[in-house]
Amino acid sequence: MDIRAKQSRPELARDLGLSHAGAVVVGTIIGSGIFLVPSEMMQAVGTARLVYLAWMVGGLLSFFGALTYAELGAMKPQAGGEYVYVRDAYGPLAGFLYSWTTFLIAKPASIATITTGLVRILETFPIFSFFSQSVFSRTTFSHQSVSHLFTLTYGQIVAVGATVLISWLNYIGVRRAGEFQFLFTLLKVAIILGIVAVGFSYTGGTWTNFATEFAGAKGGVAGFFAALVAALWAYDGWNDLNMVAGEIRNPQRNVPLSLIWGVATVGALYILVNAAVQYVLPAAAVAGSERPASDAVALVLGRAGAGLVSAGMAISMLVTLNGSTMSGARVPFAMARDGYFFQAIAEVHPRFHTPSVAIVVQCALAIVLLLLGGSFRQFFSLAIFSEWLFYMITGSTLFVFRRREPDAERPYRVWGYPVVPAVFVLVSAVLLYYTFTDNLKSSAAGCLVILAGIPVFYSFARRRIAKPE
Repeated sequence: MDIRAKQSRPELARDLGLSHAGAVVVGTIIGSGIFLVPSEMMQAVGTARLVYLAWMVGGLLSFFGALTYAELGAMKPQAGGEYVYVRDAYGPLAGFLYSWTTFLIAKPASIATITTGLVRILETFPIFSFFSQSVFSRTTFSHQSVSHLFTLTYGQIVAVGATVLISWLNYIGVRRAGEFQFLFTLLKVAIILGIVAVGFSYTGGTWTNFATEFAGAKGGVAGFFAALVAALWAYDGWNDLNMVAGEIRNPQRNVPLSLIWGVATVGALYILVNAAVQYVLPAAAVAGSERPASDAVALVLGRAGAGLVSAGMAISMLVTLNGSTMSGARVPFAMARDGYFFQAIAEVHPRFHTPSVAIVVQCALAIVLLLLGGSFRQFFSLAIFSEWLFYMITGSTLFVFRRREPDAERPYRVWGYPVVPAVFVLVSAVLLYYTFTDNLKSSAAGCLVILAGIPVFYSFARRRIAKPE
C-alpha cells in the first residue's frame, strides 16, 4: 500500500467523552433482564435471601470482570477491545477466531435477541397485538400435512426496522450514537428509580414479604447456580465499552472509570428494583409472574402502571441495542485493519468517521437471523456460549501481559491481582461448562463455527503475506 495513501485514509474519531462511555456501560447492561429474571431466580432458589445473594454474587463477579477489563482497556485503548487483547497475548489466529465468532455469531445473535425481546414487550400493548400475525407465508402441501417454508410476521418487520434504525444512527457518527446512548440511559435510569419509588409507596406492601418462601423452587446448589446464571445474564454487556476504546477521549482514564462506576451503579439499581418488587409481592407471587416489576407496579397504579413498566422496558431494550450495535462493528473492523479479513470492512467513512461497512454488514447478518425466524431463547442460546468462552480467554490475557510485559505502562492496575482476575477466569470457565451442557445443540454449533474460522484465517494470512506493501 502507498505510504501517503495509508497516512491520508480517514480514521475513527475520539468523540466519546466520559459521560458517553459511562452510558455505554450502564445503558448496554440494563436491558430487559432486571424486569424479567426475578421470577426465574425465585423459581430457582425459593427465598428472597438467596435471590439477593445471587444478585450480589453476580454483581461481584461482573465487577471483577470490569476491574480486569479496566486494566486491559487502559493499557491497550484501541478499537476492537477483546480482539486486540487476545491477538497480542495468544497470536493472530486466536484473535481472528475471537473476531470471527463475534462477527458471525455473538453480535448478530445478540442484536436479534434484543430486537426480538423488544417486539415481545411491544406485543403486550393491545395496539401492537397484531405483531404475531403473518404478512407473508410460503407453504407446501402434501397428502398428509402442510409445511411452512417461510413465514414473515409484522413483529419480524418491526425487529428488522429497529435493527436498521439503530445501525443507521451508528453509521452517521459515533458522537450521535453516544448522545443517544447518554440521553436515553438517563431516561432509563429515571424510569427504574420511578418503579422503585412506586413500589415502596404501596400501602399494601410489607417487609414480611422478604421472609416468605416459594415451596416449588428447584433449591440446592443447582438452584442457586441457575439463579446466578440468570443474574449474570442481567449484568451482561459491561465488556462492550472496551470495543469502542479507540473512540473514547482520554481512554487511559475514562475506560477504567466508566467500567468500575458503571457496573457499581447497575448493581445498586438492580438491588433497589428487586427490593421494591419484593416489598409489594410475596415470594410465591414473584415466582409465578412472567413480569414481576410490571405486576408490582400494576398493583399500585393499575393497568396504566403495567404499561409504564412495559414502555420502560422497550426504551431500555432500544438503548441496549444501540450499545451492542456500536461495539460489535469495531471488532471485524480491527481484524480487517490487521489484514486478516476483507479490506472493505476496514474502511472508515470519510465524512462520518465510522466503520461504515462493518456496521452495514453486521446489520445485514442480524437481519438474516431475524428473517430466518427463531425464538428469543434460541437467539440467546446461540450467543451465550461463545460470549463466555471469550470472556474466559480475554480475562486470562491479563496474566500473559503481566508476565511478558512487566514494565509496560499501566495507567490502571487491577485491584486484588492476581485473585480478582483469577476468580473471574475460573467462574467464566464454570459458566462455560454450564452453558455448554445446558444447551448442547447450540454450543456444538458454536464450536463448529469457531473451528470453521481456522482455514479462513490461513486463507487471509496467505493473502496478507503475498500482498506487496
